[in-house]
Amino acid sequence: MSSIGEELVFQLAKRGVDTVFGIPGVHTIELYRGLAASGIRHVNPRHEQGAGFMADGYARASGRPGVAFVITGPGLTNTLTAMGQARADSVPMLVVSGVNTLPSLGKGLGHLHELPDQQALVGLVALRSDRVETSADLLPALDRAFQACSSGRPGPAHIEVPLDVAGNTFDQPDKTDAFPPRPQPDERKIARAVEMLQTSQRPVILAGGGIRRAPEQVRDLAEKLDAPVVQTVNARGLMHGHPLGVPASPSLQAIRDLIGAADVVLAVGTEFGPTDYDMYATGTMPRMRNLIRIDISEDQLSRHPSELAIQGDADGVLNQLNAAIQPSLNDGTGTDCADQARQQAFDEIGPQMQAQTLLLNALRDVVPEAIMVGDSAQPIYAGNLYYDHDRPGGWFNAATGFGALGYGIPAAIGAALAEPDAPVICITGDGGAQFSLPELMVAKDEELPIVFLVWNNHGYQEIETSMQAAGVTVLGCDPTPPDFKAIAASCAIPFCACVSEADALVAALKTVTDTPGPVMIEIQAPNYAQSG
Repeated sequence: MSSIGEELVFQLAKRGVDTVFGIPGVHTIELYRGLAASGIRHVNPRHEQGAGFMADGYARASGRPGVAFVITGPGLTNTLTAMGQARADSVPMLVVSGVNTLPSLGKGLGHLHELPDQQALVGLVALRSDRVETSADLLPALDRAFQACSSGRPGPAHIEVPLDVAGNTFDQPDKTDAFPPRPQPDERKIARAVEMLQTSQRPVILAGGGIRRAPEQVRDLAEKLDAPVVQTVNARGLMHGHPLGVPASPSLQAIRDLIGAADVVLAVGTEFGPTDYDMYATGTMPRMRNLIRIDISEDQLSRHPSELAIQGDADGVLNQLNAAIQPSLNDGTGTDCADQARQQAFDEIGPQMQAQTLLLNALRDVVPEAIMVGDSAQPIYAGNLYYDHDRPGGWFNAATGFGALGYGIPAAIGAALAEPDAPVICITGDGGAQFSLPELMVAKDEELPIVFLVWNNHGYQEIETSMQAAGVTVLGCDPTPPDFKAIAASCAIPFCACVSEADALVAALKTVTDTPGPVMIEIQAPNYAQSG
């Protein structure tokens, strides 16, 4: 007979979990009883927020739920920020925590790590939260959690196991409920979409993160329709180097003009979030005539008006459209429009952002097919505006959606563990890096081949610029950065520094190409003079 804690670990392994990010504590000891013999790899972050961000990066890179084990109270509240980022970006994540004993819950007796209502708190962020109170609760709770974070529009789920329950005997039959079938698209709507797209003269496709794992379907449809494909941040890499690809933000006026000139707009797996579509906070969206939306979430489809809304798996719906649509005559109009939009968008972002985009291009060319994970740093802002990555799903960061600082370093660790054969590059600023520097030791412990690029502009340049633009006296934007060379040395991580020019970065990368394990490169950013 196993305990409930041991069975929970066994069931995770049965469901394909191979890695858990966790910091053990007295409130999770019973979970660890079964972990050593489970075959699941345990990775030890230095902070529970790091555990959550690692689970996020693991999930984005692998497509499977990332799993974190955290203690009751502060362990779980530390993880909530990472869960918020996962919720905003539809990332599958399961957080398993302890909770105080059943008789004490809600009593306010002053127990260690006590919260007034832990489940209610996390339930505000997670797609669902379940408590295991008896042996019979465990398997249904796991089924519901995996359904919540893996089907429909994914996100974080939570299971809590009370201290006086985790060690109890598990005495239930091993049975896993089948997930309910995923929604099938309405055939009449598919036919209507085919008609609208087939007869359009200037279609445009908006590709969001929900379609990032289906590059072939997107390219096939774009070529059949001769349609430019605008890619949001989480969709970058879908159309690398393709003449119909437009790897630029729909917040840019050039891209808004492209969308506004379309006679049919097909939006696939995109929520129309302001951090993609209204980055400059104008309060407006691009004009979209004859909008067709495809999304797995009925709630998401109801949030924005459209001519035609199709609920279903984005890749499956695209397969149906591709099977029904005949290739257009393709007179090159779409290619010309995409080329013009790319040129105008690049011109629009200005010389400072252009220089950083060229830096990213050089990085991509030296380390092809890399997973690039970012924090809120100037090169990431530039790339989110305009950058053509060469790996579908390989460009993601926390500068959109929830916007949590400190994401880059731990998320890159999660990605490297999920895809050990892929090069991983973390781009973080000196400010964001200071949120999670201790996690560098995890990369060292695991000997992960991650290149940590630290963009050091000695402060929060983006916030400083915003304060100046608002006529506010700048305060709190110049935290002194640490000596990153000394930080790297303290973690036994090779280090080099360079200036923020493409040739210098390429040379620095070449010096560490054959170095096993993690390396750090500090990029000394130029002191851009910016006015309000």
